[in-house]
Amino acid sequence: MAMRAIRGATSLERDEREHLHARTKELITQILSANELETDAIVSVIFTCTPDISSDFPAAAARELGFGAVPLMCAQEMAVPGSLPLAVRVLMHAELDVPREQIQHVYLHEAVSLRRDLAQ
Repeated sequence: MAMRAIRGATSLERDEREHLHARTKELITQILSANELETDAIVSVIFTCTPDISSDFPAAAARELGFGAVPLMCAQEMAVPGSLPLAVRVLMHAELDVPREQIQHVYLHEAVSLRRDLAQ
């Protein structure tokens, strides 16, 4: 098995805890599905949020999906003028037996604009 990094992002319509959790769960679920992963293969996850998100930690939503034993970290994105607001990004480290080129990165909602080259 090789260690691989999977990227992804989503956006929110509003900074509200339930909405943040729903969008984060959607993102994580799609990353797992697209890469045929189980939580046991996840080594760690780093979440970042733009400074306009303060309702909760995205890691709290991941724990609700069964990531309780996975090391999770949240951080704040840089406040770059003109950048996508209300964005949550993820960097998931997983044990996968596929080449890097076959990793499926997932970008949802307005976050598709962040990486049009990788978005579905």
